[in-house]
Amino acid sequence: MRKPLIITGIAAAVLGAGTYAMSGTESNTRLASDTAVTVDGHKALSGGIVGLRTQNKYHPLPWVGSEVSDVRCPDLKAVAGTKVTCTAKADGKQIKIPVSVVKAGDKSITWKFER
Repeated sequence: MRKPLIITGIAAAVLGAGTYAMSGTESNTRLASDTAVTVDGHKALSGGIVGLRTQNKYHPLPWVGSEVSDVRCPDLKAVAGTKVTCTAKADGKQIKIPVSVVKAGDKSITWKFER
């Protein structure tokens, strides 16, 4: 009788760990010629890259987040604390997705979005 309970507990732990790993909203992206632009004299991450990455990570599993489409973001200045708002469609409605820079350097930017 205890064996099914133990197996169920292990499966739930594995599922929970997988969900946590895949549901992260933080990204670290390199600032290179194919991803970077300039905003106000600062390196910035192209809004197209921010939008694609956000769309791909927003709904990684059916039970995590809503399915979004047509994510559009402004360029994200590589300065810690910078905040922008992306727009997207979810369930036929327009939604806003806040994005912020966690840390930035000359070669990469760490940023996150809110679900």
